[in-house]
Amino acid sequence: MLQIALWKRVAILAAVLFGLALAMPNAFYTRVEGHNDAVQAIEATGATTPELIAKRDAWPGWLPSGLVNLGLDLRGGAHLLAEVQVDDVYAERMDGLWPDVRDALREQRAEIGTIRRRDAPVGELHVQVSRPENMAAAVAAVRELARPTVTLTGVGASDIEVRGEGDMLIVQLSEAEQQATRDRTIQQSLEIVRRRVDEVGTREPTIQRQGADRILIQVPGIGSAEELKALIGTTARLTFHPVVSRTANPDEAPGTGNVIYPDIEDNGTYYILEKRAVVSGEDLTDAQPGFDQNGLPSVTFRFNPAGARKFGQYTSENVGEPFAIVLDEEVISAPVIREAILGGSGQITGNFTVEDSTQLAVLLRAGALPAELVFLEERTIGPELGADSIAAGQIASIVAFVAVLVFMGASYGLFGLFANIALLVNVGLIFGLLSAIGATLTLPGIAGIVLTIGMAVDANVLVFERIREELKSARGPARAIELGYEKALSAILDANITTFITATILFMLGSGPVRGFAVTLGLGILTSVFTAIFVTRLMIVIWMERRRPKTIAL
Repeated sequence: MLQIALWKRVAILAAVLFGLALAMPNAFYTRVEGHNDAVQAIEATGATTPELIAKRDAWPGWLPSGLVNLGLDLRGGAHLLAEVQVDDVYAERMDGLWPDVRDALREQRAEIGTIRRRDAPVGELHVQVSRPENMAAAVAAVRELARPTVTLTGVGASDIEVRGEGDMLIVQLSEAEQQATRDRTIQQSLEIVRRRVDEVGTREPTIQRQGADRILIQVPGIGSAEELKALIGTTARLTFHPVVSRTANPDEAPGTGNVIYPDIEDNGTYYILEKRAVVSGEDLTDAQPGFDQNGLPSVTFRFNPAGARKFGQYTSENVGEPFAIVLDEEVISAPVIREAILGGSGQITGNFTVEDSTQLAVLLRAGALPAELVFLEERTIGPELGADSIAAGQIASIVAFVAVLVFMGASYGLFGLFANIALLVNVGLIFGLLSAIGATLTLPGIAGIVLTIGMAVDANVLVFERIREELKSARGPARAIELGYEKALSAILDANITTFITATILFMLGSGPVRGFAVTLGLGILTSVFTAIFVTRLMIVIWMERRRPKTIAL
């Protein structure tokens, strides 16, 4: 008998209603988007302005509010391709290694004589020794500083290579350490960029590695590529240095162990600072925009216990001395230490606007980039192009939809109408699932939906054709429908499982547009099988129970 248990009917109906409820906010996209932004702003800042309250109340809070995020090609935004300057990291590693190398060689002074550091290519450390005949002792002493290279596959070779050429001792990173350093730098850069973008609340950015040392950044909804570059292109390396003196001459020799940095105001003032920082931004745990005692924008910060201890100790020992706050080799301010700062927190003041202080706080919270980013490609995609893409996608979807509806209605009559209703439900369920998982819809994703519309009726066609065959065997309508579903089930599953496997492979191995296509195709397969096997069948069963036809015109 053609029957569906009551609990199955309730479960099917509940699944359909739940999926359509999740999809419903997309029909009121602008209103729901404003509601979500207002709720997020109120939770983040505690502000309850009339404008925010009005946007929040424009959509009932008890209704679903998840939206399908629009990708860069639909919403507009910024596209950047950046190259990470990994060589800078190699140079920093050599600079950091020099004090240890110097100390190790000084212990061998009796054998190797005096030492002097010389200029060297990026990523190398050159040390000249006065007694090259004992170079082997110098090489052996420096090799004692080597440490194993740690990679994802375990512990490998030494991190440095040491050799002697004439009177020159040459130290450089090993190939394994260079590769490990490059991977760590790229991964850290990816994470820092992602944090900075997430801090400003953009939806579904694409941030991924390309090649050996490049990062692709696509952020929908942001105003321009310049705005995005200003957000993520700053290294944001914050350090605190003792001040040696001030000068108006940028070419003045700072002296051994010192550096000369300009004032950020570009007022012709330069500061000679001790090169070694007392505290760095790595010790920061939080940074927030605020206002100083004069009501001017500022940034308050807080150190971790280690940073607070170093900061407190230095300020205790240097009351009355100037102390420079340096951001990316520019002096933000150089206040005089009035008293010991023991609480582990402080305030950065300067000629800031509210926007400047907010952006600086975002950069400091996200952390400093390990290396400079050089932008090789940048594009701003206007919302007009996105609107054109959406319009083109809508036209394609409508044409495909109407063509399928007409074909099914003309080919299968009333059963075709049932299949068309199931097709409408299927599209709604696709958008419901996209909203539930927070997926991003791109132009290739729309192509996946259009393809799904054509594929969605395949299962119904298989069932209906099988029912026709059973009716030709002089079986009754109920039995023919039951056998049609039973015998077509294996073919439906086989066809859709193979396509779903293809979509899964595209998602795992593809990137960007390919993954967007794979997501909508895979979800469309799941919903089309559900609607064909359960929704269409439920409608047919209900119709059969009410009409009890003796024959079926199929």
